[in-house]
Amino acid sequence: MEKNDVRAGDKVYVIYRNPHAANVANIQQAEVVDHPTEPGQKALFIHDSYHLLDEEDAIFPSYSDAEEMYNKLFDYEQYE
Repeated sequence: MEKNDVRAGDKVYVIYRNPHAANVANIQQAEVVDHPTEPGQKALFIHDSYHLLDEEDAIFPSYSDAEEMYNKLFDYEQYE
């Protein structure tokens, strides 16, 4: 899903990495909002904070789409 495909108010899903534990990630719902301090920019509102939406951010329209990518990225069975 591209940055230009979303509008303020959309609910999206992201693969969120815990900033305190690099090997911990999960799927979180976020809301697309107008960034409060960057006029004309979109942001993800997640965990009570704003993340300026970047072209490189992987956002998904549904939980199942995010889960499919999560399983591809974190398929630990391939390492066993």
